[in-house]
Amino acid sequence: MTEYIIKNGHVFDAVTGHKGDVADVCMKDGKIVDKVSNSATVIDATGKTVMGGALDVHTHVAGPKVNLGRWYRPEDKFRLGERCSAKIDPKTKIEGGFSIPTVYKTGYEYARMGFAFLMEAAMPPLYSRHTHEEIRDTPIVDEAAMPVFGNNWFMFEYLKNGEIDNAAAYVAWMLRQTKGYGIKCVNPGGSEAWAWGLNCMTVNDPVPYFEITPKEIIAGLITTNEELHLPHSVHLHSNNLGNPGNYTTTLDSLKIAEDFKPNNNFGRKTVLHHTHIQFHSYGGTGWGDFESKSKEVMDYVNKTPQISIDSGSVTLDETTTMTADGPFEYHLGALNHLKWGNVDVELETSSGVVPYVYDPKVKVCDIQWAIGLEVPLFAADPMRTMITTDHPNAGPFTRYPRLYAWLMDKKYRDDLLNSFKYATKVIDATYLAEIDREISLYELSQMTRAGPAQVLGLSGSMGGLAPGMNANVAIYNINPDNMQKGIELENAFARSAYFFKDGVKVVENGVVLDADPVVKKTYWVNAKVPENKQVMHDINEKFLKYYSVNLDNYEVIDHYVPHQEIIEV
Repeated sequence: MTEYIIKNGHVFDAVTGHKGDVADVCMKDGKIVDKVSNSATVIDATGKTVMGGALDVHTHVAGPKVNLGRWYRPEDKFRLGERCSAKIDPKTKIEGGFSIPTVYKTGYEYARMGFAFLMEAAMPPLYSRHTHEEIRDTPIVDEAAMPVFGNNWFMFEYLKNGEIDNAAAYVAWMLRQTKGYGIKCVNPGGSEAWAWGLNCMTVNDPVPYFEITPKEIIAGLITTNEELHLPHSVHLHSNNLGNPGNYTTTLDSLKIAEDFKPNNNFGRKTVLHHTHIQFHSYGGTGWGDFESKSKEVMDYVNKTPQISIDSGSVTLDETTTMTADGPFEYHLGALNHLKWGNVDVELETSSGVVPYVYDPKVKVCDIQWAIGLEVPLFAADPMRTMITTDHPNAGPFTRYPRLYAWLMDKKYRDDLLNSFKYATKVIDATYLAEIDREISLYELSQMTRAGPAQVLGLSGSMGGLAPGMNANVAIYNINPDNMQKGIELENAFARSAYFFKDGVKVVENGVVLDADPVVKKTYWVNAKVPENKQVMHDINEKFLKYYSVNLDNYEVIDHYVPHQEIIEV
């Protein structure tokens, strides 16, 4: 394999401690190394920024709800400009879609921005084969997917009865069946309640017919996660998403983590990851007095080392929302009267898809936008705070460069804030105008590289530039000695000067060099537990009585996951 040496770049890397100092980065045989031979290809990075490959800790890019969005929103890919379907680079396949891009566009666009790894954040176990088919066809970027457990009948019964060994055996079995990575929990108990026309709006609301509460579900899942020593913490989308005044529910959910300590061998320091916290940081009693409570939420996150979060920042675009929070999508469809789709996934979860327009002329949308920026700007520990759009719910992932520019340039975000039709009311309802902080390049490398790698338990191989780590390296046309601002900074992040994936040059001057230039890998966790006859009896019984598929047709067999990276626990 070709050797490379990247010379004279400004390196930003929390793993090696580089904070913009000029240094060389060497790659050989797909790994970062100390040195290379004289025959190594030299990349001149003088006046450029060098970082490891980025990781997206929470995105929705594969699976049935993503595909439903593509089916029923043809307008998402038939418009001109950035939504059109076209062959973008000479050797790549046709790309299409904006908020719900095709699998090809997903892989190419992430690579152009310097991303190496994506976490599909909600995989319905019954449809995990579909999810892995789309992951398999997404080029370049490594991926993993988390099956959802927060509304699973097996888990309700095991956790209600305090049967943690059975819960752990079931989760381990499910991770093997679905080739899944960790425990995802969406609206605990609420999605099951929705099947009966109800919801769980607080952590103490009982789940109909199961005599268990969201608080008991979250605590039980954390206990199970630590019992199994999994690489990632419980990944939580808490109850009461998207409603005014919901920050109290968020704080009640976060406080459940106080009683736990991480127990793993992957360098993970947290027990709970709360995702897209922007949607959970709302004050007010209705849309009339809707306001930000991001400071109250982030004050608690900052002082609680067991918790990590991602932002779910709004980009002010037309997009397509999709979530396993079935009752929320039903509610949203009733609010905006656009297209709407919901499904109940047998014993496991629910899901919904609804288009949404974050209109900058609407006060509520602007307040949501401000909250999404306040969250990372209030963060005391960038290693526990990740920047996401909860793609595509708060906006498409292709807007990450714009988010970075807003966070790194106060004038850029203030100019937009002051241009809003209801600017004065938005400023009164939020904290953003008072915040002078600008995220530095080093902090950005923590929030998009080292931080998510540590939170996901992948810090041994990803998120940095230390010898032995995967040779994922992004080089940007950004000179820290003469930093661009605003749109120029945004453009520099959108199209990297170079991106190397596993030591292979896949992007140069923003152009993807080949349709499928590297072997992408799918990560999953094989958690070993003692044989549990009770759990296997329960599984066989429920498949016979309730499931619409035979147990033999449930497992994701190797055909669906051709290049597996198995993490043994």
